[in-house]
Amino acid sequence: MQTSIRGAKAFVAALAIAATIPGTAWAASDGKNRKVVVENYTSVTLRELYASPVSSDTWEEDLLGQRTLAPGETIEADIDNGSDECFYDLKAVLSNEKTVEKRNVNVCEVSAWTIGDSGNSIR
Repeated sequence: MQTSIRGAKAFVAALAIAATIPGTAWAASDGKNRKVVVENYTSVTLRELYASPVSSDTWEEDLLGQRTLAPGETIEADIDNGSDECFYDLKAVLSNEKTVEKRNVNVCEVSAWTIGDSGNSIR
């Protein structure tokens, strides 16, 4: 009995952790992949990351939350907000207060956003 209670608690804890990890969210209702690898090739830390549908007038929540992306690090950002939209504006805020934006990005087709000191690119 003691073992099965511990096992049940471990299972519930694993589910709670999985629910908080980006990329483990439920699949989009239209089946399209809206995950974009963000690559920080700047010389400073990437402090904030936003993605908002082009139909929105404001930036949605910071996708990094409390995390940061150090120079040379990458993260797979789940852009899907449940709206089934593919075109998003992307914004990164660096620790030196510089803002980098990429507008009208089709996140259903793009696989990566590389941010560097001399510019940024989508592929």
